[in-house]
Amino acid sequence: MSAPHTDVEHVEAANTAFYEALERGDFETLTSLWLTPSDLGVDETYHDPADTGVISCVHPGWPVLTGRGEVLRSYALIMANTEYIQFFLTDVHVSVTGDTALVTCTENILSGGPAPEGSDEPGPLLGQLVVATNVFRRTSDGWKLWSHHASPVMSETDEEEGDETP
Repeated sequence: MSAPHTDVEHVEAANTAFYEALERGDFETLTSLWLTPSDLGVDETYHDPADTGVISCVHPGWPVLTGRGEVLRSYALIMANTEYIQFFLTDVHVSVTGDTALVTCTENILSGGPAPEGSDEPGPLLGQLVVATNVFRRTSDGWKLWSHHASPVMSETDEEEGDETP
């Protein structure tokens, strides 16, 4: 087992790699960062991979997605329908216990909106604030994502719009 500070650095690197793969639209790298049944020593010939070490993901406003197929399909859809995305992570906190690591952070997201109809111009940039929890598991190939859960943060204007004071 490695030193605690080294584990934290490796988890931080795995977390950064996840967001960088998303930014680049690099589906192959993104896929390699998620836990597989073989990472858990499970022989997929005899076990249904969907039932073993199930990975999960919750995108803001989406239902819970479970299993590699559903989770990776969601990222393929996001990448195919996003012209531009950039993550500025703040409030990053890493906690490692044994072979499990928990990362909490704030995703300050900048993404490209849809292009104006009939125009070659890029769409407007849109900002969004999301809090995320990423759970990693140590494997023989390094730290891999087990679960990602992201929820939007309400802004003051969101609260005011929902506030119907007579």
